[in-house]
Amino acid sequence: MGQTAEAGAVTNDDSQTANIAPGVSPTLCDLFARTLARTPDALALRDPRNKPRITGQQAAQLTYAQADRAIAALAAQLAGAGLPVGSVIALQLPNTIEFVLTALAAWRAGLVIAPLPQLWRQAELSEALNRVGARAIVSTSRIEIIDHADLAMNAAVEAFSIRHVFGFGDNLPDGMIPLDWAMDGDVPALAQGGSVDARRAALVSFDMTPDGLLAVPRSHVNLIAGGLAITMDANVAQGARLMSSILPSSFGGLVSSVVTWLLSGGSLSLHHPFDPQLLEEQIRGEDCDTLIVPGPLALRLAEAGTIDALPGLRQVLGLWRTPERVAASNDWPARQAKLADIYLFGEIGLVAAPRLNDGAPADLFAGGVSADARGKTGELMLTPHGTLGMRGAMVAMAAYRPPPKGSSALLANVPADYADTFYAAKRNKTTGAISITAPPAGLVGVGGYRFREQDLDRWASRLASGAMLTALPDQLNGFRLAGRTSDNARAREALMELGLNPLMTEAFRERGSAR
Repeated sequence: MGQTAEAGAVTNDDSQTANIAPGVSPTLCDLFARTLARTPDALALRDPRNKPRITGQQAAQLTYAQADRAIAALAAQLAGAGLPVGSVIALQLPNTIEFVLTALAAWRAGLVIAPLPQLWRQAELSEALNRVGARAIVSTSRIEIIDHADLAMNAAVEAFSIRHVFGFGDNLPDGMIPLDWAMDGDVPALAQGGSVDARRAALVSFDMTPDGLLAVPRSHVNLIAGGLAITMDANVAQGARLMSSILPSSFGGLVSSVVTWLLSGGSLSLHHPFDPQLLEEQIRGEDCDTLIVPGPLALRLAEAGTIDALPGLRQVLGLWRTPERVAASNDWPARQAKLADIYLFGEIGLVAAPRLNDGAPADLFAGGVSADARGKTGELMLTPHGTLGMRGAMVAMAAYRPPPKGSSALLANVPADYADTFYAAKRNKTTGAISITAPPAGLVGVGGYRFREQDLDRWASRLASGAMLTALPDQLNGFRLAGRTSDNARAREALMELGLNPLMTEAFRERGSAR
């Protein structure tokens, strides 16, 4: 899989000149500074056209120079709040430029971002904030009809480490500190000693494993390695005009959109999922050549003729949160735009595999996509347990390393040199190709969200006697949740009061005339 994540660097992420320092790992801010120095007046970021409906704010587009000023303004506000370098700052924001600007501002200030999935509610938010010891949370006044400012404030009450609650938008509640990237006048200088170390943590994402919620820290090097796996193996062009409908609230979402944009040095247009007509209008009107969407949705768009109706579109990156379904998926029918499948293995890592010339999915092999691929960004392997393992620069090995079984050094197991994805897999004895045969046992994936089956049973048991909450196969999302009880309306209210996310509460919605 190509190069390591340490090829070339920018020594000072706060400067507007890209000074290459061989042998020094770059940060994500360095990648931004590199393009800023080369093309300051080029388009960098563009909001969704329907942003007024999503957040009540006006849509904006920024050049690299304008984005740099906005990042500096936000970084100064975060640093001015007294957040120490290395602090974790949680973000629950829509797919708008505020997320990208805040992430880059946090990195510039030496902070660690912890993106929170949009559908998480108080129970999940509080658990995640406490798990990582977040010092601050950034949200927005609303996302569509949901008051996310109140969600953030209520979650902060139950997280003892939280010192600041920041928010974008109007009509913020008392106690929430407003953030504004469009500051008038001079932007305060960021008082920060030394440059950011690319080997230090930049991201903490959250994975649901058979053992429960897991916080997964990653450095700038890890994130850039994930981006290189996409840009190199999927052949993303330099200066690409990207359109992403993927929420950047996970490793795969962040890497496929924000990090890929930073590596390509092009532009990133954002689409808050999901409005198919508006997406087509955005791609056509904004002259995007690369589309980033969920894999099943990419196939639907191609089969409906939408992809071929967009003459400027040259490439589609399809993200699969159900990687076991890629091999059996339909052939890619579009003629002008090529598809690259992005296999996502929870928060462990990803693999990019371009479709074959006939549109069929490419085979996977140990080490990479092709039989002779042996890169350092990420590597596939079969474990002794008949599951798929990953290792390489993008993989946060320490987070997934099982604890030793014995207290004695003589009894402790030798740490594995891979992270187990728990996806069942086998090798074709003739070709050597690896087939992914089943998802991790005990886990249910609904879109980009994972649940433990035992947790579904536990929450159902807190409702009326005989209540059931189960997962049913779904072609687009992997699974969907379905619930049944004697009083569905009361069950929904009870789950909402417990602070559970809408995927669980809406499992008990009334269907047709059923009572």
